[in-house]
Amino acid sequence: MDRSEFREHRFRLQDDLQLYARSYGDVRGGRIPVICLPGLARNSRDFHELACFLASPAGGEHFILSLDSRGRGCSQRDDDKSRYTVATETSDLIAACAHFGIEKAIFIGTSRGGLILHHLAGLAPALIGGVVLNDIGPVIEIEGLLRIRDYLNAATGPASWTAAPRYLQSVHGDDFPILREHDWQEMAEAIYRDEGGIPVADFDPAIAAQLRMLTADTSLPDLWPQFDAFAGLPMIVIRGERSRLLSKATVEEMKRRHPSLMSVTADGQGHAPLLHLDGPRQAIAAFLQR
Repeated sequence: MDRSEFREHRFRLQDDLQLYARSYGDVRGGRIPVICLPGLARNSRDFHELACFLASPAGGEHFILSLDSRGRGCSQRDDDKSRYTVATETSDLIAACAHFGIEKAIFIGTSRGGLILHHLAGLAPALIGGVVLNDIGPVIEIEGLLRIRDYLNAATGPASWTAAPRYLQSVHGDDFPILREHDWQEMAEAIYRDEGGIPVADFDPAIAAQLRMLTADTSLPDLWPQFDAFAGLPMIVIRGERSRLLSKATVEEMKRRHPSLMSVTADGQGHAPLLHLDGPRQAIAAFLQR
């Protein structure tokens, strides 16, 4: 990963916790900024390839800001584990926008990032100029969440960087038949950090531990009232063809409630689709040009 392609930022929140962000492209370009929010245990590295494309002339020369939520990636781990919540992370996002002087943006939210956007619509709707939801919606399927619970809390992981791509393929390969060898390598570099030559998942384990209480009988509240707050906003939803978290039925209901909603299927991908691959990449670039 070429660090010359992005700039690194570190800033402190009101509770003194330090967050990390990357920016791509020219903030003076005149286009509305694009802010990328990763999934539950993921980080800004997930968006590197997409951000490089969207910041390039071929992708529309957008200014891209990609955040590490508290406890993930290069952001500081929180001593108070109870603050790993969507509500807190929504407040963090509002603070990040204020820090960077962003009054309105188009947001790309993957999974947890999309849940944050549902809450943002109620707290600070003026910030939202458009929404890209990556394999997330107002209804979360418990099957998909239990799968996330299990692999994030697994006792084992890759024993070496050489083994990491094969390990990820063994866990996720059935859901992502489209991925090639270099895609698994890039995923490993995004998910893991290096500790003494060993790849270690780059998030606070307390985040995954929150899911251990889930069972197949757990009732998950829906977010339809929050979704309805997106009315009138440009919006696109990308669903992985093999997603277990976002159902086709939920996407159809989203389209019924939001008639201008664009929907795209990421062929050969599960939860959550890699947005820089063919299909999602072109759909997002076209959406941003509207």
